[in-house]
Amino acid sequence: MHFERRVPGPSDVQIEILYCGVCHSDLHQVRDDWENTVWPCIPGHEIVGRVSAVGAEVTKFKVGDLAGVGCMVDSCQHCDSCQKGEEQYCENGWLATYNGPFKPDGSNTFGGYSDHIVVTEGFVLRIPDNLDLKGVAPILCAGVTTYSPMKHWGVKAGMKVGVVALGGLGHMAVQIASALGADVTVFTTKPEKAKDAGHLGAKASVVSTDEDAMKALKGSLDFILDTIPVGHDVNPYLQCLKHDGQMVLVGALEKLEPPNNMLMATQRVGIAGSLIGSLAETQEVLDLCGQHGITAQVEMIDIQDINGAFERMLGEEIHYRAVIDMASLKKDRNAAD
Repeated sequence: MHFERRVPGPSDVQIEILYCGVCHSDLHQVRDDWENTVWPCIPGHEIVGRVSAVGAEVTKFKVGDLAGVGCMVDSCQHCDSCQKGEEQYCENGWLATYNGPFKPDGSNTFGGYSDHIVVTEGFVLRIPDNLDLKGVAPILCAGVTTYSPMKHWGVKAGMKVGVVALGGLGHMAVQIASALGADVTVFTTKPEKAKDAGHLGAKASVVSTDEDAMKALKGSLDFILDTIPVGHDVNPYLQCLKHDGQMVLVGALEKLEPPNNMLMATQRVGIAGSLIGSLAETQEVLDLCGQHGITAQVEMIDIQDINGAFERMLGEEIHYRAVIDMASLKKDRNAAD
């Protein structure tokens, strides 16, 4: 479809989109799994590109700069959460990069599966210039979604961290936790992923359906990041936490099997959730990735292949994140002309 972005205002940055990551949230949204999709829906919130125009009041970016846009393009800026720099918990509702009605006219927001985007300067991120842009795009969601809870719960050097599932989120979590100095163990249902986990920085891998291997990990981990994107049983992983350990869910927005509250009480372990990350945390994780040379492992696709990519994502066949080369959008535009 053809649509018009707004003309950049005084505080706006216009970005020519070069690459856009394909998040599992995109799949949920286009299938209306969460029953909140606003049609028409143009997904995409892992956006990297080059600044093509700036408003007169913009001070942090100039035409030609590399820039990124993540999951949010606005928030109220005055509630307690926003004042604390936690825009993702805006008490008046942060504005999603796509599928979020724009204020004040109520028109829907359209995301990065497009040729350009216009965003207020405060929600635009600086991109490290030493990283491959194709692999940077997923950091803007998968990267910050895994980094934010690690920062909040104080993951640091020497801690033992578990990462559940080695997919789009999980493979970023392994690299980030390792960069923070943690000893990482990956839980997977696919033994063949152990080699990848090691290359990404994990010290160990465990097949989560192997009961003996799971028992051997009982009470051994300080922190577990669960990245499974659908409903599942958390209890096999919960038992792997030490006394006062913490498990954080960042993947599933669906109902889970009830947790073992006896285990939670007797070991004083916790289960929590975490939603994406703030603007400051997004910039922090981009900078961290720049310092350590971290990018996502990606498969490049053309926009014309997006439906096939969604099906492959469902089949867990993407290695590990699909990224759209938005130059492919010109094919459709040229054909239309």
